Amino acid sequence: MVRIVLDTDVVSLHRAGRLPARFSRHVVGNEFCIAFATAGELWKGAVAARWGGARRGGLDLWLDQAAILPSGLRVARTWGAIAAGARLRGRPRPQNDTWIAACCIESGLPLVTLNRRDVADFAAYDGLVIL
Repeated sequence: MVRIVLDTDVVSLHRAGRLPARFSRHVVGNEFCIAFATAGELWKGAVAARWGGARRGGLDLWLDQAAILPSGLRVARTWGAIAAGARLRGRPRPQNDTWIAACCIESGLPLVTLNRRDVADFAAYDGLVIL
């Protein structure tokens, strides 16, 4: 069993039972966690979609049971370094993608994402491992 980090897109599709098989194999049988930014993105999506109480409760229960990688000074320093590097290369990335990458890099855990393009620079230049 390997510990992996699930990107927001993977969590959303996994929870909905619509995750493609080639990604499901990473989730099933491995220990997964999410970055703190993913928890925020999931909750933002629930609010924006005007989920009712029962559905929000289900998300809260799922998040309460999920292993969540926290922020902290080391993650913040990594975020600053990779965000600045991306900007200097002329490829600034969205903040939450950068936070998720920083959590993965700092924890030494690989990221499972359907949006490789969003984080490919971090893999090429900063050591992010993408599954």
